[in-house]
Amino acid sequence: MQVNPPQKTIEGDLFDAFVKAGAISKDNSDDPKKSSFMRAARTDKGVHAAGNVVSLKLIVEDEDVVEKINQNLPEQIRVWGINRTNKSFECRKLCGSRVYEYLIPSYSFLPPKPGSAFAERLNEVAKEKPGVTKDDPEGDLFWAEVEKRLAAEGVSKEDLRSYQEVTGEGEEVREESNANSKLGASVIKKIKTIENACRREYRISVQRLEKIRQCFKLYEGVHNFHNFTLGKGYKDPSAQRFMKSLTVSEPKLINGTEWLSIKIHGQSFMLHQIRKMVAMVALTIRYGAPESRITEAFGEQSISIPKAPSLGLLLEQPVYEAYNRKLETFGRDAITFEPYQEQMEEFKSKHIYDKIYTDEAKENVFHAFFAFMDSFKDSPFDYFTAHGITSSTKQQKISDEDKEELQGDNEG
Repeated sequence: MQVNPPQKTIEGDLFDAFVKAGAISKDNSDDPKKSSFMRAARTDKGVHAAGNVVSLKLIVEDEDVVEKINQNLPEQIRVWGINRTNKSFECRKLCGSRVYEYLIPSYSFLPPKPGSAFAERLNEVAKEKPGVTKDDPEGDLFWAEVEKRLAAEGVSKEDLRSYQEVTGEGEEVREESNANSKLGASVIKKIKTIENACRREYRISVQRLEKIRQCFKLYEGVHNFHNFTLGKGYKDPSAQRFMKSLTVSEPKLINGTEWLSIKIHGQSFMLHQIRKMVAMVALTIRYGAPESRITEAFGEQSISIPKAPSLGLLLEQPVYEAYNRKLETFGRDAITFEPYQEQMEEFKSKHIYDKIYTDEAKENVFHAFFAFMDSFKDSPFDYFTAHGITSSTKQQKISDEDKEELQGDNEG
């Protein structure tokens, strides 16, 4: 969310709607800074927002000004309400905390496919250092059932071995590009279809869900999150962040796929922080690493943590606990989204949740991410094996896209 002409942005659309609704004068319509326009949170590229706060000087003479503003906005952008504050109010600086939600299919926590590069690496290191990484009977049973279903559909073990060979390191198997491989396009398509169906039919166990909840609880409190963002060192004071609470919902079945909702309530967040927090837990569970890998990531040793897909992340709302107590003493209304909860839930279902569920069903976004992670044997993520985090742990280079985002003040 930002004003970035000539690019089309949410802030740009909002500002234009304020002008068209008469809430900003013509004299101030050429520059948002003239109206002291500011937003509470700026999210990563591809991240949704159900609730955000902007502060600015507005003309609010009409009682129906909110309705007029919304008439000049696209359907997927809504203004829920307007609150009067004092002149010194700055929504970003006075925001006490923020609540994010991350939606993820439960199959994301299944172990890597047997025979994949990282599954082989995990087994190899486990033989060197037994008793560190954990066995996963639930995951073993899942993959045994997949193999049984493939066999029932006429896919042989030799076919599966050939399929594994043509997967390639870090590459998705494309049916059309494997005409010269040992497998035909029809067999590749059959394997992918059956495996995909099995993932969507997976239902998480109570024990696995509880383990996920315990892992997310490890983030609560004040920790050094230098490994969960970009461009910050261990000694950088700004890497210290306070997480108020992390909760994981009961599973919810949507269009045949089971989903979990993770709520993250923190004082503030850095670039990519939440996506890296989610990936760290998911990979710890998937790879059978000890939960201590998560707390070790708060330590001085720099490690590379991948970003979970942006698709599942949304800013739920900024929170103004301390400032609202001050407003109370002046007899002013609190800055809160509570009066709009019903409208917001309807909006989230229609414009955010449905898009997330549809995109995942169509593109297999989460499977693509985790399959990519599983396809590397020699990678900067070797610390998930029994070797753990060591002084020789490899670092991942910062991409050009990430360098660009570091120039802004994105979070999440």
